[in-house]
Amino acid sequence: MEAVKQGSCAVGLRSSTHVVLCTLKRASSELSSHQKKLFHIDDHVGMAISGLTADARMLSKFMRNECLNHRWSFESPLPTGRLVRSVADKSQVRTHRASKRPYGVGLLVAGYDESGPHLYHTCPSANFWEYKAMALGARSQSSKTYLERHFESFDDLDETSLIKHALLAVREATSAGTTLTAANAAISVVGKDCAFKIIEDDEIQPYIDMIDAEDAPAPEPAGDAGDDMATDA
Repeated sequence: MEAVKQGSCAVGLRSSTHVVLCTLKRASSELSSHQKKLFHIDDHVGMAISGLTADARMLSKFMRNECLNHRWSFESPLPTGRLVRSVADKSQVRTHRASKRPYGVGLLVAGYDESGPHLYHTCPSANFWEYKAMALGARSQSSKTYLERHFESFDDLDETSLIKHALLAVREATSAGTTLTAANAAISVVGKDCAFKIIEDDEIQPYIDMIDAEDAPAPEPAGDAGDDMATDA
């Protein structure tokens, strides 16, 4: 649980048609690339992580195999809730065997199935919950506060508006002196008639520009020339 708290922030939120995940990528130094925090699992499901990325890779491989096996057996996508329950059962085994340690990673699993959009949060203790919006990782309390103020309006929002709220929530968790850029942010979207896709690097720049433009101060109105002349007189 402490590893999850120290990981970089990840945010998830859902409307009545889409689920959006947004992560803050972290680089170990200025010379290294940023560590990716979004994982594609299947066409209808993906996840964002906070904590030990190596553990997340192991769980993502397990989740992909579960989805593939279900498609092979039933010729249909695996329901998101059943997938998350399988991950929780696998994680729970690690908590009561002395030969293995628990997975040090928290997951935000986003999926869209026949029952609609879903957003689940799992933790190393093997508990899991479904949320309308959730944030985890370092300084995630600021993101949670933002989500608590706005989550009631999420149901009616379109994809672009959801992405905007996700970026604003992640920005709340950035440390002092750090700005949200195309290099350190990543977004994923899944929903109705929309397969899971990851938006990052140059593709995310228009969304960064959109929230920066809204924060830009409005230009001050030009003063009346007549008033200026009267003042000079």
